This record gives sequence, structure tokens and C-alpha cells, in this order.
Amino acid sequence: MPREIEYVRPPSVAGLFYPADKNGLESTCRRLLEEARSDLKAEPSRGIYGIIAPHAGYQYSGYTAAHGYSLLQPNEFESVIIVSPSHREYFDGISVFSGKSYATPIGEVEVDHRLRELFMETAGEWVIESRAGHKAEHALEVQLPFLQLCLGSFKLLPIVMGDQKRKYCESLGKAIADLTGKGDTLVVASSDLSHYYDYDTANALDSVCTADVSALDPDKLMEDLESRRCEACGGGPISALLFAARARGGMEANILYHCNSGDTTGDKSGVVGYLSAVIA
Repeated sequence: MPREIEYVRPPSVAGLFYPADKNGLESTCRRLLEEARSDLKAEPSRGIYGIIAPHAGYQYSGYTAAHGYSLLQPNEFESVIIVSPSHREYFDGISVFSGKSYATPIGEVEVDHRLRELFMETAGEWVIESRAGHKAEHALEVQLPFLQLCLGSFKLLPIVMGDQKRKYCESLGKAIADLTGKGDTLVVASSDLSHYYDYDTANALDSVCTADVSALDPDKLMEDLESRRCEACGGGPISALLFAARARGGMEANILYHCNSGDTTGDKSGVVGYLSAVIA
């Protein structure tokens, strides 16, 4: 096995969640970005601080995700922090990827070693530097092709939350806020919303989450998640982004698009909710 610092994390869900060949993937992303850009109802009036994006297969949530990414400009950010839930592996705390880079069919995205060192210095003992949560996790990986096409060259700080308890979300938000004061780093929170309810029930649950995001209120979102008034598999990443934005101050949330899998497949018996939003 290569030394940890030289390890390149290979694509895990290429061919499943998105096309496995470079040309097909780029073509799919460009099409989704063009469609989303043409349908945008409003754009933020200031520079983007963070994006909330879904992480299902592109055929289900790619159009939703593309709304936020379509607002990005080439070389707009030097680094991107992606915060993802862990679907396949539970561990107590938060894992920062310890390797060299993440790979997609488009190419490698190098880890920002300087940012990782700073994050490890400022974060608490609940943060580990490892591959835990990163091995087969799709929620972080599926964000990368959009970023590669929209930004071009950038470095990455990949973070996976093994546990999304409130104290971790608050601490993670503070640590992210401390690292993002210069405007050269984008924060992406990866999350789907409610899972496998009928169409109307899902929309009712998701409306609670979108309202909390619109209000830029991480405390209310955590309360609603804990009381199950709403659902989000990446509620922790969303809350951390909102805590970071609140700590930075002077920001607002823009809901760009919300739908669920019933809107894309026509099957409304058991759907998954998707949200695209920007914090600016």
C-alpha cells in the first residue's frame, strides 16, 4: 500500500452515480449546468460563501445540484471545503482525508495540505486525519465533477462527518469560519433531504428544512432535525455551513431549487428530497 500522504482515492461510484468515462461525464455535467443556468430565477447579489447540494445519482439530483454550481466562475476559488455525511461507515467524530488527492474520470483533485494542517491545528480532538469515511462514500465524490468543470484548477479539503451530533456541527462550523476569511475558499455542504415518504409528505418535511436554511438558522435546523420535524442525511454538514456563515456575519441564504425524485422519475410513492442553495 502506498504511503498515506501519496494515496490517491480512486472513483468509487463512477458508472453508478455518474458516467464513468471522461467525455460522457463532462458532457452530462455541461448539459445539466446549461439547463440549470437557463432556469435560474434569481442570483445572489454578492460573492458566494457556500453551496448546499444534493448527492444522489445525476439522473435524479444532478439538475438540482447544477443550480448552485452554475453560478461559479473559473478560478473563482483557490480551495474548496466539502463536508459530507458518512453513509457506509460510522465513527465518532469527523474525518479529514489523509491522502494526496481524490480522483474522478476528469482527473485528480489535489488535497490542500496547507489548509488541512491549519484545520487540524484549530479543530478539536473530535477530528481525525484518516481515510475513515472516505473509502466508498459517494456524497463527497459526486460534487467533484461539477467543481472540476466550473472552477477548473482548485485544491480540496475533504471532510466526512461520522457523527452529526450538535456539538460537532457547532465546532466544525467555527473551525471552517476560522479558515475562510479571505474569500478564496468555497464551502460545500452535501446533503439530500427526506427519504422514502410519499410526495406530499416529503414536500411538507422538506419545507421545514428549506425554511431553516432560508433563515440562516442552524440552531432551529438542529432542533427540527433532532425532533424529526424534518430530515436531511447531511443535516450536520448543512448546519456546520450555517454555523460558519453566522460566525462570519453579514450573509444571507438563497434557495435556488427544490424538488424530489418524484419530479424526475414520476414515481411519487416513495421519494427523496433535493435542495440547491447558496450562502452569500
